[in-house]
Amino acid sequence: MPDGLTPEDVRCTNISTVVTALTTAALPRHRVRATRDSGRRTRSALLDAAAELFGEHGLAGVSLAGIAARADAFPSQVTYYFGSKEALFVEAASREVLHLASRVEAAGSRARSHAAYARALTRVALGSPAMLAFAEAMLLARHRPELSPLVTRTLDRLHAEGARAVRARCREMGWPLRGSGEDVARHFWAAVLGLVLERAASGESFDARAAQAAILATLGIDHAPARTASRRT
Repeated sequence: MPDGLTPEDVRCTNISTVVTALTTAALPRHRVRATRDSGRRTRSALLDAAAELFGEHGLAGVSLAGIAARADAFPSQVTYYFGSKEALFVEAASREVLHLASRVEAAGSRARSHAAYARALTRVALGSPAMLAFAEAMLLARHRPELSPLVTRTLDRLHAEGARAVRARCREMGWPLRGSGEDVARHFWAAVLGLVLERAASGESFDARAAQAAILATLGIDHAPARTASRRT
């Protein structure tokens, strides 16, 4: 018997454990599922609200109370699901940049030449505030090591999805691809990140044509005529 416990203490502890187990086991599965679904909805609503508010006011201009109010939640739920405003910012920025990657891929899928492909990717990637927010998240993670794993996973996913997309498009269009898809995707997103930071710093003096040329160079796609379907005679 553990020191300091009487037989009555042990008996009560055992009874409490059994009652807790029986109560949990008796809880209907649909109630457990409903609770989990509600939690996912709340978490998603907080991310949506955070992305909107951070986009409007920046990290410093947003409070946990403001995020909770926008999401129709409580401030305590923000800290429960995310831990801190900074962690929420990094997760919201990571989610938004992955959404941006999907839009970039969709825009590129409609291009019929490698130049049009570069223009489409440039227009969508640089036309969204998501990449700048993600750049800020990367800098924030530099000083908050506990936030680095999410940034790293997001970059890994950007590169993997980008490699898949560029390989698929080149195969479909018959464009020769220099190097591996992984290298092309990594160079593309690095170029986009640099151009986004350059535009944020230079403002109206930013050269969009030079940006397009830079991104075209990173894609590693040699000029080749688009593949056309053979006609029956």
